[in-house]
Amino acid sequence: MKDLNKYSNKTKAAFILLIVMLIILLSNFNTLQNSKKVNENINAIYNDRLVVAHYIFQYSKELHFIKSEAEKMNLNDAIKKNEIIRTLNIVHNIDDLYAKTVLTNKEKEHFDNFLASCKEINNLVENKNWNKIVFVSDQALRTLESLSEIQIKEGKAKLANANAMYNKNNSLGQLQIALLIILGGITFYLLIVKKIKTKIKIPEPPIMN
Repeated sequence: MKDLNKYSNKTKAAFILLIVMLIILLSNFNTLQNSKKVNENINAIYNDRLVVAHYIFQYSKELHFIKSEAEKMNLNDAIKKNEIIRTLNIVHNIDDLYAKTVLTNKEKEHFDNFLASCKEINNLVENKNWNKIVFVSDQALRTLESLSEIQIKEGKAKLANANAMYNKNNSLGQLQIALLIILGGITFYLLIVKKIKTKIKIPEPPIMN
């Protein structure tokens, strides 16, 4: 306490001013980091979730077509084979795009199962085993449903994380405003003290006659 009394009010105020500025600087750095993470989460929601959801929809559409072609009793085997092979080629065009996205371990496991089902369908076409193709197509469609559920779950997690970061940034922003008010108060105090000191005049000593 004695050490503190050795310093002038202006020095104390300047010291507090320095601390407040340092807190604002650190708070601002934290806000920028959080903003970067929010941006990453938003990009991940689009690139790895919304876009992938579109891929799953395309997969599902083509698998339903393969199943319906295999179920047709009045369709020529050669036509069935050509249609299913053509559709499988469309499916495989999506594979590389899907594989480039960020996959969780569970998602990768389901995706590998889906690719295995497609490969099995390709082998079954050569043997014209239409009933088995219907069965394997159903398996592949169930796998796509599981992948879709993962997309929703992961998307919600990313969104919740982004909202948490936003709320944290909002709190830090309010803290910065409060600190700036304190900063303004200290600056005002220093100006007032300086002004008062300049107005104080030392009385002249009495004139001795």
